[in-house]
Amino acid sequence: MRTVRGWFQETTGGLPTTFWYLWAGTLINRLGSFVLVFLAIYLTQERGFSELQAGLVLGLWGVGGAVGTTVGGMLTDRWGRKPTLLTAHVGAATMMLALGFARPLWAVATGALLLGLFAEASRPAFGAMMIDVVPERDRLRAFSLNYWAINLGFASAAVLAGLAAEVDYLLLFVIDAVTTLTTAVVIFVKVRETRQPSVRVGGATAPRGALRTILSDRIYLGFVALNLLSALIFLQHISMLPIAMGEDGLSTTTYGSVIALNGVLIVVGQLFVPRLIRGRSRSHVLALAAVVMGVGFGLTAFAEAAWFYGLTVLIWTLGEMLNSPSNSTLIAELSPAELRGRYQGVFSLSWQIAGAAAPILGGLVRQEAGNVTLWLGCAVIGGVIAAAHLLSGPARERRAVALRPSAGTPAEPATVLVPPAPQAAEAAATAPAEPSTPR
Repeated sequence: MRTVRGWFQETTGGLPTTFWYLWAGTLINRLGSFVLVFLAIYLTQERGFSELQAGLVLGLWGVGGAVGTTVGGMLTDRWGRKPTLLTAHVGAATMMLALGFARPLWAVATGALLLGLFAEASRPAFGAMMIDVVPERDRLRAFSLNYWAINLGFASAAVLAGLAAEVDYLLLFVIDAVTTLTTAVVIFVKVRETRQPSVRVGGATAPRGALRTILSDRIYLGFVALNLLSALIFLQHISMLPIAMGEDGLSTTTYGSVIALNGVLIVVGQLFVPRLIRGRSRSHVLALAAVVMGVGFGLTAFAEAAWFYGLTVLIWTLGEMLNSPSNSTLIAELSPAELRGRYQGVFSLSWQIAGAAAPILGGLVRQEAGNVTLWLGCAVIGGVIAAAHLLSGPARERRAVALRPSAGTPAEPATVLVPPAPQAAEAAATAPAEPSTPR
């Protein structure tokens, strides 16, 4: 009992109160995250759209999300974290209901585009706020706990959504909108703005050359590109997996139960992952995660029964569990404080590009080359990602050390509105690596 109590205290203790309100908002929101999980089934089985049309609608969701994360990142730095979050959540709830009542293809497509814009505009603000309030030494724990909440909600939502879809698909949209609004209320009442007051430098009132700084940051963009490839694999579980299971005669309820295994495994095991990977090379962890995820999706090529699909989900979920904490902490450490929202926005943009491309590419490959080619292709891409992580990892760690606050400096200095020169950043990145703190 003492061991369990000590582990629980070590895992959850000492985190800021604001973090726990954000955590609660995440859990509430994810408990009602029904729509995206079942949108492909809804469009093809309930609305009678073709696989290509369903893929295009899901792709427009991703296009909207790409715009949303870009605008959301800019607003996060200029307007503030809290107003950006509130606007995004209220807009997402409104468009969720509009999408539920949309009937013609053009209306569904427009609703998906705008819903993606509002829903994903919140990501940079949420990520920046998490980094603002949680000290660096606690971020691995905090991101793991937040990811645990996401998947606790997702596991419950997947099962409940399958049951709700049997009654009326409109319930999916209504419940999703209600939980999104509830999250907005929690943020409005309990969470304060966390953006640090700006410090004028040379009369400047806003960061200059922000886009130039990010576009010249080859180390960061390389990491974002690898995340894009991983997301192209991972998002097939939303777009092509339900279609493949439907073709094998499996019901929406079966798909909900199978995909819920993803959330259940993460809920059971994710809180142990930080201790498992602490002190290990993040590049090696990310490479292993890519291989395991590729194997899991690759085995889907041979699945026909529900138990086999469940096995593939469990395998690629292990890769996801290894990938998420290392990914989140690296993004936090590679983001300069004065451009934190924009860097978070660029990272989120990789997910939105994948959200737009994954269903279209997946549908095209299945239609032209077959189901087996799609899933085996995912396995090959996983191996390529693993090799790239091993090659690029040392440079990323040197950059993280270069951006880390010096000992004795406050963890959250006031924002200075002058971006670092790309040449100086590159020079710092090539300096000899210092011993990293245990993670």
